[in-house]
Parts: sequence; C-alpha cells; structure tokens
Amino acid sequence: MDKIKFIEDDGEVVEFFVEEQARIGGKTYLLVSDSQEEEAQAYIMKDVSEETDSEACYEFVEDDLELKAVTSVFQQMLDDVDIEL
Repeated sequence: MDKIKFIEDDGEVVEFFVEEQARIGGKTYLLVSDSQEEEAQAYIMKDVSEETDSEACYEFVEDDLELKAVTSVFQQMLDDVDIEL
C-alpha cells in the first residue's frame, strides 16, 4: 500500500495510506486512511489541481452529496471494507 505525504496550508506534513483511487466525472478521487489498522479513519480526497500544475493538489471532499456518491463507488470497489460517513 502506498503512503503519501500531504502538506497542509500551515506547512504541517500529514501522511496517509492510499487505499484506492477512482476517476469519477473527470475528477480523480483517493480513498486514504490514517493507519493500516483495522479501525483506521478513512477520508476521501479530490484532485483539484489544473492540468498545468506541476504537482497534484488534493482537498478533502466536504460536500455531503458528492461524499455519498464517491463513497458508494469506493464501497463497490472494496467489497470487504465498510465505510461509515
């Protein structure tokens, strides 16, 4: 499982494990977790960078409708994982 680092606006580095990636409606989404333990916290992030950007820029998905739709896709991809909103 890949581990990636994100730099928050305040400069703090946060590491997440990439559980799955999906392209939905022309956008790339990541399902990430804060640990490899069974009861890890999971988050869905969306790539908001432009094609001209040299690095990807991800933000947490906060819109309830979008979050439910993307969560549904990830649950179908990962039959053995239960994602709670």
